[in-house]
This record gives sequence, structure tokens and C-alpha cells, in this order.
Amino acid sequence: MSRRLTLAAAQLGPIQKAESREMVVGRLVRLMETAHKRGAEVVVFPELALTTFFPRWYEEDINNADHWYEQALPSNETAPLFEAARKFNIGFHLGYAEIAHEADETGVVRKRHFNTAVYVHPTGEVVLKYRKVHLPGHREFDPKRKVQHLEKRYFEVGNLGFPVVRAPIGVAGPVNIGMLICNDRRWPEAWRVLGLQQVELVMLGYNTPSINQDAKGFEAHHLRVLHSHLSIQAGCYQNACFAAGVAKAGVEDGCELFGHSIIVNPQGEIMAQATSWDDELIVADCDLGQCTLGRTSIFNFAAHRRPEAYGRILEQVGSVAPGEWRPGDKANA
Repeated sequence: MSRRLTLAAAQLGPIQKAESREMVVGRLVRLMETAHKRGAEVVVFPELALTTFFPRWYEEDINNADHWYEQALPSNETAPLFEAARKFNIGFHLGYAEIAHEADETGVVRKRHFNTAVYVHPTGEVVLKYRKVHLPGHREFDPKRKVQHLEKRYFEVGNLGFPVVRAPIGVAGPVNIGMLICNDRRWPEAWRVLGLQQVELVMLGYNTPSINQDAKGFEAHHLRVLHSHLSIQAGCYQNACFAAGVAKAGVEDGCELFGHSIIVNPQGEIMAQATSWDDELIVADCDLGQCTLGRTSIFNFAAHRRPEAYGRILEQVGSVAPGEWRPGDKANA
């Protein structure tokens, strides 16, 4: 029996610093209504979908930035999203900044800040939560930068791992779903941990500038998009899954974010792509049976993986240059 899922990626145009939660949530609800009209069963929104990308703004005291975070879902401001999910019988993925009062690694309960995403069932219940692991950027104000990228200041490294859950979505029935956030998409280890749990659908959002201020040399705009797509397409192919990579796009508070949201199949093909920097919905019909080919052939992990040879991946963080070969040296044996 075919397992088909109608998947929507809801790209957002820019959210300016002065724009209220109520205005943003109204935009999200309109996209959900459009998704419903186009037959979608799940909608994927971007990273930090409720606010501007506030890590570009420096605050000496992080507590002064608390208004950018959510302390509960749903809240009065986000309740219309959950109501729309029930009304349209549609699930949704939402990226947001989270304040959590929970124990840290030492067991002390304190206020913690995370870059978070959730998948919400059409009933309004939160099915899965993920917190971003690969935080880019820097922690302190950098006077050399025109635009700050202070994710390491405003967020802690995610502490939930890379979970996958099997949950019902539309007529496809139970689907193995997982999540990544923005920079996570560039790290093959993250995809592989999801793939080892037989993930079928990866939902990920991003807010990515068109210019890489950390680059030591020139990086053209088109390469920024290429590298984003390459990461997602390779992740899908090498782990036999579908993915929706969804952007916040356009000129946001003077900073240009590229769009190019995509839906990708397990062969690594782009099935649908956004063509604007505005609020835009793209939809694709996904045959989840396509996940079987890679999982039972080239990427049959049980048959072909050799974890005994991968020790360096866990034992080492930074890269280390190899020893230099000299005449007379013996080859590794």
C-alpha cells in the first residue's frame, strides 16, 4: 500500500524588528490556510519563525533579550496557530527561541535559552521537540563586523540529541520524523544520527545571510545557496529520507537573508523550490515508499557500515594535520 504525504514548506519573508508577534502569527495562519486549500497535511515553518533574527542585535545583559523568547507554547500570542491546526486538521513544525527553567549539567535548575523547534499534531499536542546543536557565530560583540551573529551568546547548545519519533501524519499514517535547525544541516553527523533511526522526513528551518562575514576569502551569493542545497540534498540521499528546508528570506532589518526553500526526496532531487523572498508556500506529494530503496541497498547500514573504523569522529573535535611522509618511511600497514 502506497504511503503518500502532501508536504508544505512555508517560507517567510522578512520579519522586521518592530513587527509584533500578533502580526507574525497572522502571517503564519494565512500560510496554513493556503496549505489546507492546497491539500497539505503538514506545514514546515522556518527557524525563529516568530521574530526577527535577533542574534544580530547585541545586549550586554542577555535578560534584556527575553522578550524575543517563548516561555510557553501555546501562549496567548501563538494560540491562533494551534487553533488553525485543529481547524484545518494540519500538523506544523515551528522554530522559535525558547526559555526553559530546568536543571543544567550540574543539576542546578536555572533559566536556560535554546534555539528550538517543535512538531505539533493537528490536535494541538506537541509531538516532538528539538534544540539546535551546531551553534554558529560568536559570543561577544565584534567591532569588526557590520552585522553581529551572536547565537553563541543567546543560546546554549541543544541538550536533546537528535530524536526521531514515529507519529501519524495525514493519510500516510505513522511517519518517522526528525528535525534539524539551520547550521545543523551542514553537519553530516547530524543527518546520520537521524538516518540510524530510519527517519523518513526531516523538517528544518533556517535564517541564513546572503553574505558570510566569517569567510577569509570571497564567497559568491550563488555559492551560499549551492552549499545550503548541497547539504540538504546529500543528507537526504545518504540517509534515504525526505526533507523540507525552509527559509526566512529577504532584507530583514537591513540584513539580506537568502530564500530558496526546498523540498527534497530520498534520491537527493529537489521536488519544489521557492522563487521569491516573500511569504511563499511550496507543496510536494511525497511517496514515503521511496525511502526503502536507499535503506535496503547502497545505504543498508546493517550490511555495510563499519563503525570500528570511525573512531576519530567521536574522539576528536578539531582537525589535525597528518604526519609528513619522508623518503625511506614505511607506508601504513
